[in-house]
Amino acid sequence: MLVREAMHCVAPASRRLSGRPPALPLRLPSLILCISLLTLPLAGKTPPGSALGPGYAPALAAADRLLQSWQSGDVENGMSLLTSHAKEAATTDVVEQFFSNPSPSAYEIGRGKLVERGRYEFPVVLVTGGSKKLHPRRKFSSIVVVNTGNNDWAVDKLP
Repeated sequence: MLVREAMHCVAPASRRLSGRPPALPLRLPSLILCISLLTLPLAGKTPPGSALGPGYAPALAAADRLLQSWQSGDVENGMSLLTSHAKEAATTDVVEQFFSNPSPSAYEIGRGKLVERGRYEFPVVLVTGGSKKLHPRRKFSSIVVVNTGNNDWAVDKLP
Protein backbone atom coordinates (compact mmCIF):
# COMPACT_ATOMS: atom_id res chain seq x y z
CA MET A 1 0.00 0.00 0.00
CA LEU A 2 2.84 2.34 0.71
CA VAL A 3 4.11 1.96 -2.89
CA ARG A 4 0.74 2.99 -4.34
CA GLU A 5 0.55 6.06 -2.13
CA ALA A 6 4.09 6.95 -3.12
CA MET A 7 3.18 6.79 -6.85
CA HIS A 8 0.42 9.34 -6.32
CA CYS A 9 2.87 11.73 -4.71
CA VAL A 10 5.34 11.53 -7.60
CA ALA A 11 5.63 14.66 -9.77
CA PRO A 12 3.86 14.62 -13.21
CA ALA A 13 7.18 14.84 -15.09
CA SER A 14 8.43 11.63 -13.56
CA ARG A 15 5.10 9.94 -14.39
CA ARG A 16 5.74 10.65 -18.10
CA LEU A 17 9.00 8.76 -17.82
CA SER A 18 7.10 5.80 -16.50
CA GLY A 19 5.52 5.18 -19.93
CA ARG A 20 2.08 6.60 -19.30
CA PRO A 21 0.91 9.02 -22.03
CA PRO A 22 0.62 12.67 -21.06
CA ALA A 23 -2.79 13.95 -20.20
CA LEU A 24 -5.00 15.73 -22.77
CA PRO A 25 -4.25 19.25 -21.46
CA LEU A 26 -0.60 18.78 -22.41
CA ARG A 27 -1.48 17.76 -25.99
CA LEU A 28 -4.04 20.48 -26.55
CA PRO A 29 -1.62 23.45 -26.96
CA SER A 30 0.49 21.54 -29.48
CA LEU A 31 -2.65 20.58 -31.43
CA ILE A 32 -3.81 24.20 -31.50
CA LEU A 33 -0.37 25.32 -32.67
CA CYS A 34 -0.32 22.77 -35.51
CA ILE A 35 -3.78 23.73 -36.72
CA SER A 36 -2.99 27.45 -36.64
CA LEU A 37 0.23 26.90 -38.63
CA LEU A 38 -1.64 24.87 -41.24
CA THR A 39 -4.31 27.52 -41.71
CA LEU A 40 -1.84 30.42 -41.80
CA PRO A 41 -1.51 30.47 -45.65
CA LEU A 42 -5.30 30.70 -45.90
CA ALA A 43 -5.22 33.96 -43.97
CA GLY A 44 -2.90 35.64 -46.54
CA LYS A 45 -4.16 38.90 -47.91
CA THR A 46 -5.18 38.93 -51.56
CA PRO A 47 -6.64 41.96 -53.22
CA PRO A 48 -10.36 41.57 -53.79
CA GLY A 49 -11.55 41.52 -57.40
CA SER A 50 -13.69 44.60 -56.89
CA ALA A 51 -10.58 46.68 -56.07
CA LEU A 52 -9.85 46.85 -59.80
CA GLY A 53 -13.11 48.61 -60.47
CA PRO A 54 -16.14 47.85 -62.61
CA GLY A 55 -14.42 48.97 -65.82
CA TYR A 56 -11.56 46.50 -65.60
CA ALA A 57 -13.15 43.74 -67.71
CA PRO A 58 -14.28 46.03 -70.58
CA ALA A 59 -10.88 47.75 -70.59
CA LEU A 60 -9.11 44.40 -70.76
CA ALA A 61 -11.42 43.34 -73.59
CA ALA A 62 -10.54 46.50 -75.56
CA ALA A 63 -6.81 45.84 -75.10
CA ASP A 64 -7.32 42.25 -76.20
CA ARG A 65 -9.26 43.30 -79.32
CA LEU A 66 -6.48 45.70 -80.31
CA LEU A 67 -3.84 43.00 -79.93
CA GLN A 68 -5.97 40.54 -81.89
CA SER A 69 -6.10 43.11 -84.68
CA TRP A 70 -2.32 43.47 -84.46
CA GLN A 71 -1.87 39.71 -84.60
CA SER A 72 -4.08 39.33 -87.66
CA GLY A 73 -2.77 42.50 -89.36
CA ASP A 74 -6.23 44.11 -89.42
CA VAL A 75 -5.43 47.83 -89.66
CA GLU A 76 -9.06 48.92 -90.11
CA ASN A 77 -10.37 47.30 -86.92
CA GLY A 78 -7.25 48.31 -85.04
CA MET A 79 -7.67 51.98 -86.03
CA SER A 80 -11.29 51.92 -84.87
CA LEU A 81 -10.12 50.96 -81.37
CA LEU A 82 -7.78 53.96 -81.01
CA THR A 83 -8.69 57.28 -79.41
CA SER A 84 -8.12 60.51 -81.30
CA HIS A 85 -5.23 61.25 -78.94
CA ALA A 86 -3.55 57.94 -79.88
CA LYS A 87 -4.10 58.63 -83.58
CA GLU A 88 -2.52 62.07 -83.25
CA ALA A 89 0.41 60.78 -81.20
CA ALA A 90 1.23 58.06 -83.73
CA THR A 91 1.45 58.97 -87.39
CA THR A 92 -0.37 56.93 -90.00
CA ASP A 93 2.88 55.30 -91.05
CA VAL A 94 3.65 54.23 -87.48
CA VAL A 95 0.15 52.78 -87.04
CA GLU A 96 0.29 50.91 -90.35
CA GLN A 97 3.76 49.60 -89.52
CA PHE A 98 2.49 48.44 -86.14
CA PHE A 99 -0.37 46.46 -87.68
CA SER A 100 1.61 45.07 -90.63
CA ASN A 101 3.28 41.98 -89.31
CA PRO A 102 4.16 39.33 -91.91
CA SER A 103 5.76 36.87 -89.48
CA PRO A 104 3.91 34.71 -86.97
CA SER A 105 3.09 36.68 -83.86
CA ALA A 106 1.68 36.26 -80.39
CA TYR A 107 0.96 38.47 -77.40
CA GLU A 108 0.55 38.28 -73.68
CA ILE A 109 -1.42 40.68 -71.51
CA GLY A 110 -0.52 41.01 -67.84
CA ARG A 111 -2.65 42.14 -64.93
CA GLY A 112 -3.63 45.74 -65.42
CA LYS A 113 -3.76 48.52 -62.90
CA LEU A 114 -6.10 51.43 -62.45
CA VAL A 115 -4.05 54.53 -63.26
CA GLU A 116 -6.89 56.92 -62.56
CA ARG A 117 -10.64 56.77 -62.80
CA GLY A 118 -11.59 55.49 -66.25
CA ARG A 119 -7.98 54.72 -67.24
CA TYR A 120 -6.18 51.37 -67.05
CA GLU A 121 -2.67 50.35 -68.00
CA PHE A 122 -1.89 46.76 -69.04
CA PRO A 123 1.63 45.38 -69.40
CA VAL A 124 2.00 43.46 -72.67
CA VAL A 125 4.59 41.29 -74.36
CA LEU A 126 4.58 41.20 -78.16
CA VAL A 127 6.29 38.18 -79.69
CA THR A 128 7.29 38.29 -83.36
CA GLY A 129 9.34 36.07 -85.62
CA GLY A 130 9.60 32.39 -84.95
CA SER A 131 10.25 31.19 -88.51
CA LYS A 132 13.23 28.96 -89.24
CA LYS A 133 15.48 31.91 -90.09
CA LEU A 134 14.29 34.31 -87.40
CA HIS A 135 14.39 33.64 -83.71
CA PRO A 136 11.34 34.86 -81.79
CA ARG A 137 11.75 38.37 -80.44
CA ARG A 138 9.91 39.75 -77.46
CA LYS A 139 8.99 43.37 -76.98
CA PHE A 140 7.89 44.46 -73.50
CA SER A 141 5.54 47.42 -73.42
CA SER A 142 2.18 48.57 -72.11
CA ILE A 143 -1.22 49.59 -73.43
CA VAL A 144 -3.29 52.36 -71.89
CA VAL A 145 -7.06 52.03 -72.25
CA VAL A 146 -9.51 54.83 -71.41
CA ASN A 147 -13.25 55.09 -70.97
CA THR A 148 -14.62 57.29 -73.74
CA GLY A 149 -18.14 57.40 -72.27
CA ASN A 150 -21.16 55.11 -72.18
CA ASN A 151 -18.85 52.29 -71.06
CA ASP A 152 -17.01 52.40 -74.40
CA TRP A 153 -13.30 51.76 -74.06
CA ALA A 154 -10.56 52.73 -76.49
CA VAL A 155 -6.79 52.41 -76.60
CA ASP A 156 -5.03 55.66 -75.80
CA LYS A 157 -1.45 54.43 -76.14
CA LEU A 158 -0.09 51.82 -78.50
CA PRO A 159 2.55 49.38 -77.23
